[in-house]
Amino acid sequence: MLRIAVPNKGSLSEPASAMLHEAGYRQRKDRRELVLVDAANDVEFFFLRPRDIAVYVGSGKLDIGITGRDLLLDSGSRAEEIMQLGFAGSTFRYATRPGTAKHVGEFGGMTVATSFSGLVTKHLADNGVDASVVHLDGAVETAIQLGVAEIIADVVETGTTLRNAGLEIIGEPILESEAIVIRRAGAPADDPKVQQFLRRMQGVLVARRYVMMDYDIRVEHVERAVALTPGLESPTVSPLHHEGWVAVRSMVPSKDAQRIMDELYDLGARAILTTGIHACRL
Repeated sequence: MLRIAVPNKGSLSEPASAMLHEAGYRQRKDRRELVLVDAANDVEFFFLRPRDIAVYVGSGKLDIGITGRDLLLDSGSRAEEIMQLGFAGSTFRYATRPGTAKHVGEFGGMTVATSFSGLVTKHLADNGVDASVVHLDGAVETAIQLGVAEIIADVVETGTTLRNAGLEIIGEPILESEAIVIRRAGAPADDPKVQQFLRRMQGVLVARRYVMMDYDIRVEHVERAVALTPGLESPTVSPLHHEGWVAVRSMVPSKDAQRIMDELYDLGARAILTTGIHACRL
């Protein structure tokens, strides 16, 4: 049975469970549940603190897990990223009061406050900077006001919270993070249960990004039409009962669907339909 760690709370929790549900797995109905067995899919889910997931997976106690890239790298665990999941994106940045420093090279002798002390300590060392790191659990933007540190390192989305605290973002991003699937470093890459899980998750990602488009068009315009809808390999083209017309079916990116429909209509296509894709295997 495949043992999978899932975030039990925070910004990763609900999107992860939603994605697993779309992939055909049972998910808990009671947030107090810590373990859920999905016997039909031969999977056991463990709902854990997001910060602990990399530790459990890296130790080999669980086979794979869903967590954030920032949490994985901060943990120092012997786990590795094997798939990006496309949600919970964030940027990890330094911030300070205006005039304190402009880039990480100027942090020498200063103190940096962060909730990701492992990640920041490594980043400073990689840049040859001798600075102290203070670990705080949340609300690190107050550390400068209270005199705990001169610099903070935190997750930045819009930057509004930092600006409201009188701080400015400095230097290049420390890390671009998102939700990922992880496994123990050195674990067999060809484990069939893990590969099946990854195929299902990849199927959800594709289904979210594409729609199926069907349309009718005259034969003489087919080549120009399929240039607009090339599909993943090539579209399906079938003759219609009405001579001189064919039906075309192809997957197209959902973000471009309306524009493509307009261009197909101008080309002479009719009966243009799009339908959502709930699951797929490529």
